[in-house]
Amino acid sequence: MATYLFLSDEWLAEAQAIRAEFDGQVAPIDHSIRMNLVVVEVPFGEGAVHAHADTSGGELVIDIGHIDPVDLKITMGYDIAKAILIEGNPQAGLQAFMQGKIKVEGDLAKLMALQSLTPDPTAAEIAARIQAMTE
Repeated sequence: MATYLFLSDEWLAEAQAIRAEFDGQVAPIDHSIRMNLVVVEVPFGEGAVHAHADTSGGELVIDIGHIDPVDLKITMGYDIAKAILIEGNPQAGLQAFMQGKIKVEGDLAKLMALQSLTPDPTAAEIAARIQAMTE
């Protein structure tokens, strides 16, 4: 399998293709959150990636660009985003938050509620495949 630089255009296209393979197979999500994400200090392009995550329709939708309205907005550096989202290292996220390296604007309680979600085996398989193709 080819590998791609996290959040590069090629990585985004491959991640979307992997998610599309599993369309309709992931268990519904009953926690509604609409969140914008700004990843700064990216090693390519304009230096920042603007994305969003939305579970308000019962499934996780992740894409480029911001949505409105949102429950919260998170800004973090590239290395922190990769540690949390790809390496699955929540400790890195907690440490970065405590050091002020992650900025959260909005409803922090909605973000914290995500921790209580039961992992879905299909979602875990998607995450593993995305992790495997990430540099």
